[in-house]
Amino acid sequence: MAKAKYYVVWEGRKTGILESWTECKESVDGFKGAEYKSFKSLESAEKAYSENYDNYKGKKIFETELSDEELELIGKPNLNSISVDAACNMQNGQMEYQGVETSTKKVHFKQGPHKGATNNIGEFLALVHAVALMKNKGDNLPIYSDSKTAIGWVKYKRCNTTATETKENKEVFDLIKRAENWLKNNEVENKILKWKTKAWGEIPADYGRK
Repeated sequence: MAKAKYYVVWEGRKTGILESWTECKESVDGFKGAEYKSFKSLESAEKAYSENYDNYKGKKIFETELSDEELELIGKPNLNSISVDAACNMQNGQMEYQGVETSTKKVHFKQGPHKGATNNIGEFLALVHAVALMKNKGDNLPIYSDSKTAIGWVKYKRCNTTATETKENKEVFDLIKRAENWLKNNEVENKILKWKTKAWGEIPADYGRK
């Protein structure tokens, strides 16, 4: 059974402490300047709502559910790195992705939206974009992704998506072919690391739409 979460909405169509993601999404989706975070306890949500959003902006979107011992074993992320992430609107299939500096969230690249794609495709393209960019710069910074699937696809040099190419998403599949060809003709010199969301919160490249 999934653990309950509480969603604090400071700015949205409906503000306050909401008890479901569905209700929160209805409040903030498409709302310009939406301000919201989720918390694992009512007590922490009430405390957050009594304070200013700026106190929580840029912090972990979800509180960790790990013990201090588990956190110590996992360690901390290497902030001298690049982080990538993708977002996909499941209603219209529009996908976008970006890569940022892990420490500052400065955007290195941003692509999309592209039609007829999936989140996994976006995660894959983001990783390949990052390693190609770093190679061109001669930079060996590690690259973080929170997608185990995309990391595996890059390792085996193939985007193993079940999505079907259509006229609508031809542009996306052209990007996939280009990325696969790059992987086949180049060595990935940067370490690709899995971002530990449960320990560190959302990856810095996250679009904040949860």
